[in-house]
Amino acid sequence: MKSILIILTVLAFSSFLISCRSKTEAATVIPDVNVVQAGEKTIPMYAEYVGQTYGQSDVDIKPRVEGWIQSINFKEGSPVEKGQLLYVIQDDELRDREQAAEADLAQASVLVVKAKSDLDRVKPLAEMNALSKRDLDAAQASYDAQQQAVVAAGAALNNAQTQLSYSKVTAPLSGIIGVSKVQVGDYVRKSVGEQSTINTISAIGAMRVRFSITENDYIRFSQKMDKDKVKNLEVQFILNDGSVFPETGKLDFANREIDPATGSLLVQATVENKTKLLRPGQYVKVRFKSDEIPNAVLVPQQAINQMQSIFMAFVVNDSNKINPRPVKTGIRTGSNWVITDGIKPGERVALIGNAIIKPNMEIKPVVKPYSYDSTSAN
Repeated sequence: MKSILIILTVLAFSSFLISCRSKTEAATVIPDVNVVQAGEKTIPMYAEYVGQTYGQSDVDIKPRVEGWIQSINFKEGSPVEKGQLLYVIQDDELRDREQAAEADLAQASVLVVKAKSDLDRVKPLAEMNALSKRDLDAAQASYDAQQQAVVAAGAALNNAQTQLSYSKVTAPLSGIIGVSKVQVGDYVRKSVGEQSTINTISAIGAMRVRFSITENDYIRFSQKMDKDKVKNLEVQFILNDGSVFPETGKLDFANREIDPATGSLLVQATVENKTKLLRPGQYVKVRFKSDEIPNAVLVPQQAINQMQSIFMAFVVNDSNKINPRPVKTGIRTGSNWVITDGIKPGERVALIGNAIIKPNMEIKPVVKPYSYDSTSAN
């Protein structure tokens, strides 16, 4: 019995020693932690605005005579050539006016011939004093009046023919025609304003992109950019699906005044649109370089922990001990933060993720190659 108690005591003591040794070994385990070096590079800053596209020239089609639409001679949304017939407006009344003007001109021409004949008979008789000077003057006046009547009748005919030509609406330029606002059988009137527009043609060679910037941005850009820099500034266009339009444009002009209602300035950029991908009426993001941060300190976003308004980085010192350090952040660029205060270039920062790390804890740093040019791990 005594020997059994001794054996149990030895076993319990051995178990205690093993347990203590395990805890000691667990306490001295040094965790592996991914670290990267803070980078340094000049960071371009970009301004981004929402813009809308316009054709190189957008021309409204408006009727110049009144009448019923007889025919539509194009396919909506298709290319049209300058001079191509688009609409035919009922021309019965206009044709009647033309025929009446032709008759008036013919009548005036006959009367001028008669007046010339009368003048030719009166002249020799007046020279022989067979007729008075008064008769000669009357014949001359009648002839002169009939000549002017021919001129007036000719002008009236020309006007009637012009009005008749307006019944055939042709394309004033080559481009893409839009959706017709009238159909066959609709009555159209010549009037002022958008209500009289029956269609629009857009030349989609070079495109115009208009966007508005705030007054503060205008002042800031004016102070930092000279005219030559603005003129040569490359402008990117980001499409609605997030893709970047393959062609870059140039800033074209700014409006003469700040809109007092919105406090913004209208700016226009142009792009050649060789691919014909841009169409009038699209919304795009306009992006261009507005400034740069020289020698900016960069760290990956995953190396920064945010607790309310406090940003914290875990910096690894030369003894491989990790300590939290409050930092000031600037802008985000790609997958990185710009650090304005708290970290120097080349310092090691930990990517701790969800690991439980205590201040002044020793770690085994695992250097993770990282490219600040591509903003992604190699």
